[in-house]
Amino acid sequence: MTVHFIGAGPGAADLITVRGRDLIASAPVCLYAGSVVAPEMLSWCPPEAEKIDTAPLDLDAIIGHMQRAHAACKDVVRLHSGDLSVWSAVGEQMRRLDALGIPYDLTPGVPAFAAAAAALQVELTVPEVAQSLVLTRTSGRATKMPASETLAAFGATGATLAIHLSIHVLDKVVAELVPHYGADCPAAIAFRASWPEERIVRATLGSLIEALADAPIERSATIFVGRALSPGAFRESALYSAGYDRRFRPRHQPEGSAE
Repeated sequence: MTVHFIGAGPGAADLITVRGRDLIASAPVCLYAGSVVAPEMLSWCPPEAEKIDTAPLDLDAIIGHMQRAHAACKDVVRLHSGDLSVWSAVGEQMRRLDALGIPYDLTPGVPAFAAAAAALQVELTVPEVAQSLVLTRTSGRATKMPASETLAAFGATGATLAIHLSIHVLDKVVAELVPHYGADCPAAIAFRASWPEERIVRATLGSLIEALADAPIERSATIFVGRALSPGAFRESALYSAGYDRRFRPRHQPEGSAE
């Protein structure tokens, strides 16, 4: 028996890996986060599968379902939104399973920031504008931020920021970042990227709050800040330059020339 943790992607049912879909189709027990996992994914479960919405459950109850499945030699798929590597709370579940001797594996998923970038039609790293992407958040009721991980500290780098779980404190986000990026810096908000109700808001950092005034967004949004969102003129990368010598595409050597 194995617990298969699966990153179910950002929302749209077809933004899941083939591996994840196949595991769902083969497991007799499915634990899923009902508030953030596309309902269509449950149709891939075997007809007789037990489907359990974990939204109202605490950690003990979730692990209890896994223990019972383990005792019955039944595989479990555990669906989380986005990708498992960030803000999934999968670490505490794995720790419990390790203590119980229950095997598990992990299947990655499309993260929310990637779906949002696709909806924005932007590359978040642009040559000589921004070559780093910072995934971060602000303190919330469930999890406080480490003292050294502040928006100001990340903003000082000038990197592209993808700020999760923070739309409720947008005024704080803007106030902390304007001194580092400037009020004219491009910014955007992606609400439920890839869902039918997807909404994209583009503005400058200084006008972002005003842009939401008529139709506020209260949750399920990612805030982007950085010059890469609207880079204007920028240098093309060397990757596809004719003069760039790559291992699999060496520069043409004229006939008879020395090596």
